[in-house]
Amino acid sequence: MDKSGGLPISSEVDGRPARPPDASPLEPTNGLRDVATQTDPDVAKAGPEVDKSGHRVRSMFASIAGKYDLLNHLLSLNVDRMWRAFTVRTVPPEPGVPVLDCCTGTADLALAYDRAAGGKSPVIGSDFCREMLLIGNQKARKLGAQDRVTLIEGDTQRLPFPTGEFGVVTVAFGLRNVSDTAKGLDEMIRVARPGGKVAILEFSRPRGPVLGRLYLTFFTHVLPRVGQAVAPNRYDAYRYLPESVMQFPDGQEMLDLMTSRGLVDAVQHPLTFGIATLYVGTKPGTPG
Repeated sequence: MDKSGGLPISSEVDGRPARPPDASPLEPTNGLRDVATQTDPDVAKAGPEVDKSGHRVRSMFASIAGKYDLLNHLLSLNVDRMWRAFTVRTVPPEPGVPVLDCCTGTADLALAYDRAAGGKSPVIGSDFCREMLLIGNQKARKLGAQDRVTLIEGDTQRLPFPTGEFGVVTVAFGLRNVSDTAKGLDEMIRVARPGGKVAILEFSRPRGPVLGRLYLTFFTHVLPRVGQAVAPNRYDAYRYLPESVMQFPDGQEMLDLMTSRGLVDAVQHPLTFGIATLYVGTKPGTPG
C-alpha cells in the first residue's frame, strides 16, 4: 500500500500481464488496466457522519465484492436491472462514439451499454476497487464481451482519459461514494464531449408520508441486517448505504448541482415511486 492510500500498481492482473500505462484508453485489454489508483489524501476527508475516505470505501467494497450482485438483485427484487435498462434507453449509445461508466463496480451498466451498442461503440468501465472489477471482468468473459468492454482501475476524481472523449458518461449508484461529489461530477463532465450526455442513476428519497416512512424503515433497519447477514464485513457496508443516500443530494438539489457545474438541460426521471432517480444533463457545445 502506498502512502496515498491507493492500491499498488501491479504488473499482472487476473493472471495476465497488465497493459502498459501508455496504452490507448479505448483499446480493449481483455482484462483490467491499472491507471492512477491513488486517492488524494487531501480530498479523502471523512464527513461529519459518513466516512467516504477513499481507503475506507475501497476496502468496504472489496470486502463485499463476492456478494455484491446477489444482494443488489435480492434487496431490490431485481428492479435494479430495470433501472439500468431504463438508463440505457433514455441515454442510448451513439454508434462509433465511446461510452464511459464511472464507478462501474461489477460492470452491470457497462455491459448493458455494450448490449445496446451491439459492438458498434467502445465501452469503458472505470472503478478504483480492483476486487469489483475482477468480477466484472469474469462477467464480460461469460458474455463474450471481453474484447469490447474495457475495465480500468482508476479514481473518478481523477479520470485517466482525455478531455471530450465520450459521447455518454454514466454512473450508477456510485457518485455518492466519491469523497468529493462535485469533483467527481466535474471529471465526468470534463471527459464528456461537447453535446454529450452525463447520466447519474442513484437512490433517492420517496415523497409522501406513508411511502417515505416505509422506505425509511426498510432502508435503515431491514437492509443493514440482511446485508450484514448475507455478506458479513467489518465495514458494515449495508449500514453505510442508507447513511450515504440520506446525505446525498436528490431531486432539485441534484439538478442544481449539475447546472452549477456547467451542464445544461438537466432533467430528472423518478423511478419506482421515487426510490431511485435518473438525472441527465448535457455538456454544452457541438460535437467536433
